[in-house]
Amino acid sequence: MSENPVSLNSKLPKVGTTIFSVMSKLAVEHRAINLSQGFPDFNCAAELVTLVNKFMTEGLNQYAPMPGVPKLRERISEMMEGLYGKQYDPEHEITVTAGATQGLYTAIAAFVREGDEVIIIEPAYDSYRPAVEVNGGKPVYVQLKQPDFSIDWQCVKKSINEKTRMIIINTPHNPSGAVLTKQDFLQLEKITSNSNIIVLSDEVYEHMCFSDEGHQSAAHFKELSERSIIVSSFGKTVHTTGWKIGYVAAPKFLMNEFRKVHQFLVFSCNTPIQYALAEYLKQKDNYLQVKEFYRQKRDYFVQLINGSRFKLLKCSGTYFQVLDYSSISNEKDVEFSKRLTSEFKLASIPLSVFYHEKLDHHLLRFCFAKKNETLEKAAEILQKI
Repeated sequence: MSENPVSLNSKLPKVGTTIFSVMSKLAVEHRAINLSQGFPDFNCAAELVTLVNKFMTEGLNQYAPMPGVPKLRERISEMMEGLYGKQYDPEHEITVTAGATQGLYTAIAAFVREGDEVIIIEPAYDSYRPAVEVNGGKPVYVQLKQPDFSIDWQCVKKSINEKTRMIIINTPHNPSGAVLTKQDFLQLEKITSNSNIIVLSDEVYEHMCFSDEGHQSAAHFKELSERSIIVSSFGKTVHTTGWKIGYVAAPKFLMNEFRKVHQFLVFSCNTPIQYALAEYLKQKDNYLQVKEFYRQKRDYFVQLINGSRFKLLKCSGTYFQVLDYSSISNEKDVEFSKRLTSEFKLASIPLSVFYHEKLDHHLLRFCFAKKNETLEKAAEILQKI
């Protein structure tokens, strides 16, 4: 019998294992400090764990309603109105998802048809392109300007034509740590005005924006919000990436279509965790204090590596710090990051993997969502290189 008894024509022939899995596996193999994949090495609040256990014990272990537990959707609506001044109807305009990546995929699957074009601003989170391509869409790439990772809106405007179905934005931005400003959103609002373009706004790091202006959401802007699907993540906010609970907010006419796909993709998400989050987030400080918590982490990490041969790029949001190693080595970033892991026992993510053409600016991304002792050990290594 042949190795492959069925002839296959892959829908994603260029897609392999994600760099996050590759680098985390390499970190384990070499017993390296893992600052590659974006997850904390500390636990979430004990109160939250207790709440999950409470609702499990109370027997809330069966299917949740397809759009999510009503109490949690109500809590999300309250949070968004308080933060962004936009009221989303929890019954018709908010859906709880199995993580933000599922929310992003579902939004793309619901609206992108064969031949539709989707503008992706690079460097970009690596799930965008495959989700577009597997649904028959065509990615159209616009590069962020160097070295500040700002958007050239004239370039975006020139990329739009009658086939443009969607523009994907991400703020605070993974991997660069840059954030979009109010002026950026006003430009986007103007560009998309009187068009059929849907804006998919990836805001999973919304509570980790360190700029004086604060996090600017698509929800802030009336006309833009009427064509926007906003995606966020509890995994980032409450330090539980393994729970895979996110949410999506959108106007009713968009959410109707989103839910048509969502119900057949996952149907519903973890029930006791949803109840626990609804209870835990009654206390606003449990999400409002996240920004200052990570600002301190960023500042401490920066302080520890100051004076090293790495050049620090500005981090205005997320829990990632980008370092330029061009004064240390001419190696390609993938090779340098692998050598850093195997020889120096410190894992990071090379930025070239976030570009479809693998553009290499000799930059590495380090996650500082770690215990202080982890950051201290990592910084000691960086100082020696």
